[in-house]
Parts: sequence; structure tokens; C-alpha cells
Amino acid sequence: MSDLISVAIVGKSSQDLATSLNLSPVPLEESDLAIFIVSAVDGIVRADIDSWQFARDMYIPSIVVISETDDADLDFDDMTAIASKMLDPVASKYLVLHSDTGAPTALIDLTTLKILDYSTGVVAIIESDDEHKELVGEYVLEYQELLEQSGDDGFTRGLLFPALPWLKASNLGLDQIKELINQIPAAR
Repeated sequence: MSDLISVAIVGKSSQDLATSLNLSPVPLEESDLAIFIVSAVDGIVRADIDSWQFARDMYIPSIVVISETDDADLDFDDMTAIASKMLDPVASKYLVLHSDTGAPTALIDLTTLKILDYSTGVVAIIESDDEHKELVGEYVLEYQELLEQSGDDGFTRGLLFPALPWLKASNLGLDQIKELINQIPAAR
């Protein structure tokens, strides 16, 4: 991960995410990238909305990280919809797949249609079956449309807002957050 960019982390569990990412967060006004953590348990607080607006005014590339979906009645899809209404429309390259017990255990990549299975503690990349491909078809089109609207560099220009899940216990989503951090150029 790039050590040359400054990252602000806003929201509940920000220190936990910083530790997981091995980052030393900076204040939002000094950042090259902002990560906004939205808890499925607590929702979005007014102070985080104000920070979001500041990041928008400054065109700071921003990631929306949905946390605590394993402890809440709301899931990743519910929380991305809420974030899209309270902040700005978010784009999710991944959908969360659940076990038979309802626990979030895997992601499906909407660009490759591969499944990233976190159920064993080690990420396994597997091909999705035809049923998964059919079920996510509408989401794939929606994601592609958002990418077209913002341009190839929409995220790095602060115009496209990726939403990712993050579950601290299984690290589900952590690698995807790191990938986005690495897309930010060192000197904005």
C-alpha cells in the first residue's frame, strides 16, 4: 500500500480500520483520500455528513466503507442505499454473498463475476455459477453505467464514490479497500 498518500478515516471504528490497514490517519483537510465508515448498527451521524460535504467541496477522493453488517438488521445493500440518499450516490463493484445462516461470507466482483470467499479465513477466488451471474446482471449494468458517467478516473478525481463492505472479524473487504487506496496518486 502506498505510504506516500495521506488518508483520513471518518466514522465509528476508524482506529480499528486504520490498524487493519496499517495507516496513521490524518485530519480530513490534510488528506489525499477519505474513508467514511458507515455502521449498519448506528447509521450515519450529522458530523459525518458535514465531513462528507467538506470532502466533496475539496474533491477529495472518498470511499464509503459499510461496517457491522454482521451485527445489524440492515445488510450491505440496505446501507449502500442509505448512504446514497444521505451522502451521494455510491457505486459498489462488489455484492455481499451470505451463508445459509445469513452471515456475510463472500463477495462477488461485478466486473469479473468471480466470487471472493472469506468463509474459511483465507480468501478463495472461485468462478460464479450461472445462477449468480443471472442474479447480479442488473447490478452489473448499474455499476457500468456509474463508471461511464464518472469516467475512468472518476474515483481519483473525487467524482465516483465506491462503497465496500468491511467485516473486522473476517477481513472481508479489506483487500478491496487497499486496492482503492493504491489507486490514489501520491501527489494530487
